Order: sequence, then structure tokens, then C-alpha cells
Amino acid sequence: MMTLYREQVDSPLGSLTLMTEKDGTVRLLEFTSESERTSRHTARQAKGAEIVDGPAPGPAREALAAYFAGDMTALDGLTVAADGTPFRKKVWAALRSIPVGKTWSYGELAQAIGSPKGFRAVGSANGANPISIIVPCHRVIAADGSIGGYAGGLNRKEWLLAHEAKHCG
Repeated sequence: MMTLYREQVDSPLGSLTLMTEKDGTVRLLEFTSESERTSRHTARQAKGAEIVDGPAPGPAREALAAYFAGDMTALDGLTVAADGTPFRKKVWAALRSIPVGKTWSYGELAQAIGSPKGFRAVGSANGANPISIIVPCHRVIAADGSIGGYAGGLNRKEWLLAHEAKHCG
């Protein structure tokens, strides 16, 4: 049986729920205040696993602190693994290729994964991302340039985009 470690991490945007494997692989990062979403993602990511509350092993906590302090490369080396369909995993991997300080439209993200007409499916996969911030779904905006939605709240999405723009040089 796999063991997952879960802890609450403070951030300028409120408490985050972080869940990692023993080797530090991140399985979940959600805003704790979004309790229904966090519970749903925890159930999916921890299916069949034992959950231990306490410090999460690995570098994620320190990398998040560095990111919030302005180090825009701090999250790059983190290993992530989320359960999902092959299509969702493809979208989530593509999200990590969006450069910090930049945004893509859902259509651009669909193009990047080779599904140019799949922008709605890409939007659905983006919204189902269980590893916020590290898998930067906040960098995806509407085709008209409007900020669009964000499961953590538009105020947090705006903050993250402004934070990255300020620190990306």
C-alpha cells in the first residue's frame, strides 16, 4: 500500500493542502479553503493509499516558499504525478511548459498537445488539475484575453499572474 503525506502549507493566498509520496513526488496541491474540491481530489489521488498527516517529505514545501518569495524557477524541478485520464495527463504536462510570466489561451494549449479543436476538452482538463500552482493552470486565459475562471478564485489567479509578471524579469 502506498503512503501519502499530507500537510497544510501557508502561502500569501491562504493555506494550501500539500500531499506527497515518500520520495517527495507531489500528488496534490489545493487551496485548503476549497474544501469540497480538495476532498474530491484527495479521494482520487489517494485511492487505496494510507494518508499520514504531518510534514510532507521532499522539497515541495521549500520550493513553494521560494516561489512565493520571488524565485520563479523554484517549482521547476519538482516531480509531480496525478491520477487522471491519458488526455488530462497530457494537458497537465503541457501546462508545465507555459513559460512563467506568460499566458496561453485554451486554444493555444489545445494546439500544443496536438488537438487544435479540443479547446473545450482542454478547458475541462485544466479545471480538473489537482496540483495547482506547480502545474500552472492559472496561466491559461480565454481567447479574448480575459482572465477566465480559476477553481481557487479569480482573485488568486490575478495575484499569481501579477506575482509571476513582477518576478520573471
